[in-house]
Amino acid sequence: MKEIEKLLGFREDIRVLDATLRDGGLVNDFRFSDEFVKQLYLTNLKAGVDYMELGYKANKEMFDVNDFGAWKFCDDEEILRVIGDNKDTSLKLAVMADVGRCDYKNDIHDRSESPVDLIRVATYVNTMPGAIDMIEDAHKKGYETSCNIMAISNAQEGDLKVALNMLGQSPVDCIYIVDSFGSLYPEQMARIVDMYKEAADKYGKKLGVHAHNNQQLAFANTIEAVGDGVDWLDATYSGMGRGAGNCTMENLLGFLRNPKYNLFPVIQFIEKYMIPLKESGITWGYDLQYLMTGILNQHPRTAIAFTKEQRKDYVEFYKEVVAQD
Repeated sequence: MKEIEKLLGFREDIRVLDATLRDGGLVNDFRFSDEFVKQLYLTNLKAGVDYMELGYKANKEMFDVNDFGAWKFCDDEEILRVIGDNKDTSLKLAVMADVGRCDYKNDIHDRSESPVDLIRVATYVNTMPGAIDMIEDAHKKGYETSCNIMAISNAQEGDLKVALNMLGQSPVDCIYIVDSFGSLYPEQMARIVDMYKEAADKYGKKLGVHAHNNQQLAFANTIEAVGDGVDWLDATYSGMGRGAGNCTMENLLGFLRNPKYNLFPVIQFIEKYMIPLKESGITWGYDLQYLMTGILNQHPRTAIAFTKEQRKDYVEFYKEVVAQD
């Protein structure tokens, strides 16, 4: 049983990261207006959010700039144009770099030349050597670093332990538990935290959690992780994110007891920007097709396609995904 103070009190080490632009950008190809981005930034400042993830550092030779908005690439010049240099604030800026999908040696400049504070490296277990090289490169350039090991629900425990040991010996600051398919239950999350925590404690690393909402458990899994000692917590406004979306910022800040966080500006932003975004036709969030892929521990790509095609034949879709299992 968890210590009640871990749930009812607040911990100074807690850090909340807003991933709305990055995970939410997967829904609308990162085509956010300048006003939306600027107001989200100002809202995060008012709400006391610790980190704001702006998007990806994607390789422009692999991804056509005409097919995506600016936040697929997060050029320093674009960040400065829309947000500014972010000096003299408590909010830190982050970008995500996918192993094999970014030209990190050239596109990620020295920290002294960039408004970005944190480089979040995303990897699978089998691409860990590439992730380590990216982490070391970012560390040498002066950045804070974190690592998201994706699709862990499909990984062998032995492989995960090897990956955690490799990360422990790297300069990474925080290692993330990622429920990529929204397939985990809180009881499983607790066991996974124990495994990650063993490595984190051994090497002096922080732990983070990034949850998806396929089974409407993103918030539950996040607060489960909090109670088990995880400090870095990802959330998005109105849960905006790929497919079923993520842990909702409004739920998370409503739960955390730290007086540094302020829920009211979050509600204001949702009313003025997130609700109209949904009403404009941008689609994300829990639905039956995402539940099915979550239960079956499958990548949600088939459910995303089902949604884009505006299909309503849920029974047929269920037969299709069961056949793939």
